[in-house]
Amino acid sequence: MTIDATMVGRSYTAAESYQVGREKIREFADAIGDPNPAYRGDDAIAPPTFAFMLGSRALEQLLTDEELGLRLDRIVHGAQKFTYTRPIKAGDDIAATAAITTVRKAGDVEVIMYETALTTVDGEPIATSTSTISHNRADA
Repeated sequence: MTIDATMVGRSYTAAESYQVGREKIREFADAIGDPNPAYRGDDAIAPPTFAFMLGSRALEQLLTDEELGLRLDRIVHGAQKFTYTRPIKAGDDIAATAAITTVRKAGDVEVIMYETALTTVDGEPIATSTSTISHNRADA
């Protein structure tokens, strides 16, 4: 099945919330090579791109939606932008929901824009990620 405008608005929620730990923040900062002291200690805040890891749990639901019929070996990740209400911090319990916002076709390529909302489990907005992926349905 090809993706079309009827898919816009379809949303995907991560199966579980994510409890942000200071050690996870530190490990992430170390992995990206950022020694910023704000990413360490009891009051640690997360680097801005930490949001992708949290949102990827909802993105997984989108990518595996059988009705969309996406193949990971035919996807290219394009642009991504993060907008924050406040930093992600140690102790946050984060829920993630991704929603398809735009679908367009260019030949065999489907361009899918989706937005991922990160909130606390109590509903406090934390961040929004806007992303684009391209999926090629052409025969290999």
